[in-house]
Amino acid sequence: MGALSNLRVLDLTQVLAGPYCTMLLADLGADVVKIERPGGDLIRSNPPFVSDPGEEAYGGYFQSVNRGKRSVELDFREERDRADFLSLVETADVVAENYRAGTMEKYDLGYETLSERNPALVYSSIRGFGDPRTGETDRQGQPSFDLIAQALGGVMEITGQPDGPPTKVGPGIGDLFTATLNCIGILAAITHRNRTGEGQYVDTGLYDAMISMTERAIYQHSYTGSAPTRRGNAHPTLFPYDAFETADGHVVIAAFGTNHWLALCESMDRTDLAEAYPTAADRLESRATLRDEIADWAIRRTSAELVATLEGHVPAAPVQTTDDIFDDPHVRTRELLVSVEQPGADTEVEIAGTPIKMTETPPEPGGRAPLLDEHREELLGEDLETAIDD
Repeated sequence: MGALSNLRVLDLTQVLAGPYCTMLLADLGADVVKIERPGGDLIRSNPPFVSDPGEEAYGGYFQSVNRGKRSVELDFREERDRADFLSLVETADVVAENYRAGTMEKYDLGYETLSERNPALVYSSIRGFGDPRTGETDRQGQPSFDLIAQALGGVMEITGQPDGPPTKVGPGIGDLFTATLNCIGILAAITHRNRTGEGQYVDTGLYDAMISMTERAIYQHSYTGSAPTRRGNAHPTLFPYDAFETADGHVVIAAFGTNHWLALCESMDRTDLAEAYPTAADRLESRATLRDEIADWAIRRTSAELVATLEGHVPAAPVQTTDDIFDDPHVRTRELLVSVEQPGADTEVEIAGTPIKMTETPPEPGGRAPLLDEHREELLGEDLETAIDD
């Protein structure tokens, strides 16, 4: 039994941020019931597919963040479906949604209505700009996606090469980091509920979360009065802390501590650099010159040779491709890739596992993502039979 096996979560979310949040809860043992609108989550049809999109129930995007959940398709425009949803709310612990503000209220299913039915309910929303209940602004109601959040939150301005354009971070961190914070908020609210019996509203906005994530840019601006901008792979206050090209790829080196700097200089057979730049301030002031020295040394070695030279003495690692990740024994030992069934294909697929490890209640990523409305009978069967009898 997982640590959250006593919880039932009604998951009305779709696409990425909300489903990732509720997937974390499912991995930890919660019973997550995905309440899908007619036709299902918008992302069900998104590629990639293993072979034939016409045969497969959903693509990799949906599979990746909806594992271990159950599915019921409900149309809130229909009175019967609203009643079925309310019947589930009465015994639920959490309701999570990521609609625009006001959407649930349109069907008289907002937080206030649901909390009347279940005062202990934790109601969670993920929106682009938060919910008016926790602080009203003129941005609320606007559509927002990961790209919008990264742009507004300063992430793109500090990402990329100094002479290049603002750059989006590869993974959808606007969604994923917001989802993780929302999950923390839900668990905090559950703890409060267990202590007091009171439910509450948990609200996390994508823009808000990106402000939290760019914390370094915030304090730099406050302390220096200057707006930080792009520095490539370098760090604004630490050196060496950068990526260096090798004969066959790139390696990152993080040797900003004096002990690691001395070890790096010894590995380079450049004790003269250690003597000439003994302090962190010295190295930061002369970072351009020193970077050229390290770059000249690195380019004459393969990534494997360079890492082998530094390993155990200086923090360093190759910049890996996903091919490298799939071949890494660490990834396999830590069960960071999990195999799941792909409905409609003759093979299993692998998706990212859980990085959360626990000794007594280890998270166990559930099986494949659900088919649309797959669990209607087991979740609403008794109510449906009663309605037929009546």
